[in-house]
Amino acid sequence: MFFDLAPVLSQYWGPFRLLGSFLFLMIVGSASACAVTWYLLPRYWGKLPTDKGRENTPQKDVAKGKPTGAGFILVLILVPLWLLFLPLKIKFAQIVFCLVLAMISGYLDDRSHSSWGELLKGSCDFFIALFATYAISQGKDMAIWIPLHKGIVVIPSIIYILGGTALLWITINATNCSDGVDGLAGTLTLLSLFYLGAFLYMVVGHAKLAAYFLIPNNPDGAIWAVLLFTVSGSLAGYLWHNAQPSRVMMGDAGSRFFGLLVGMAVLASGNPLLILVVAPVVLVNGGTGLVKVGLLRIFRRMGFDIKQEVPSDNKEEDSNRKSGPHRIIRVLHKVRFPLHDHCRKNLKWSNAQVLMRFVLLQAFLTPLLLGFFIKVR
Repeated sequence: MFFDLAPVLSQYWGPFRLLGSFLFLMIVGSASACAVTWYLLPRYWGKLPTDKGRENTPQKDVAKGKPTGAGFILVLILVPLWLLFLPLKIKFAQIVFCLVLAMISGYLDDRSHSSWGELLKGSCDFFIALFATYAISQGKDMAIWIPLHKGIVVIPSIIYILGGTALLWITINATNCSDGVDGLAGTLTLLSLFYLGAFLYMVVGHAKLAAYFLIPNNPDGAIWAVLLFTVSGSLAGYLWHNAQPSRVMMGDAGSRFFGLLVGMAVLASGNPLLILVVAPVVLVNGGTGLVKVGLLRIFRRMGFDIKQEVPSDNKEEDSNRKSGPHRIIRVLHKVRFPLHDHCRKNLKWSNAQVLMRFVLLQAFLTPLLLGFFIKVR
């Protein structure tokens, strides 16, 4: 709204022309979201549902009873700020609607006395991801760029929508699985949003730089940057209270919202594979858990016993279990997923060590991989 009003307001007072600067809107939007979230969150988290403790989760008793679903409050704060700082466009209204839907589905799960089943949650994520991909593409063929290829590739709309839906579904659930250590999912997401926001503003949204790097220019890149940096400010205000020992948790209302946003920003960058660059640790940490569940279910359907194996007195039987699919099943049971649980339980890392080391890995990997993706083409 401010952007659209800038030409009119600047006629009455010159400095109002700053409202027409996307960089100014990014700065003010981020600072406002941070301050408002930091101030309001403690005053309203008492109305949130409380964590019930996840079964088979290390330190589940530490989280039990804490307010959860803080993503609900964050989005309530962000929606009016988006209305103020984002230009009035139908496309971005659809994008915001998808983000709100992701938050609502997660919040309803947070409030439920019993956790939603995997089928219900997966179905909700699928339809939200489908609509979100359509909102980005508007049903048109999309031009993308990929590493190791100099040219631009045009993807038919139906293939783009199906592939984008799969990508968003994965980012939603990988981020959700990474939410298990105070500050971990939030800090990793904050890094992803900063990198994506800067890249969309300075490269993808800049016609000359995009042409120099042989990347399709997205005229809405700066608008995406305003949206991402505003969310980054709100996330920073939340992390102030989520630092160990946390006083509030984002819950599914937050993790599903943030996972969808990161995935949508990756699609807006024009390179779906960029998710490997901006969220490598989130994908390895949370995404590998999804792979484990999928593999175990495939083996079960093939008739294999997927239960944790116990050594028997029959040496020949134990020998058979060390080969073929049984060997894979043993490895899957040996490693805990998400990986942050493996690091805490098996490697004896503290929560602070998990947070610091995972954040360092992502902060270091992203600029290296981004340079490789852009220049080696």
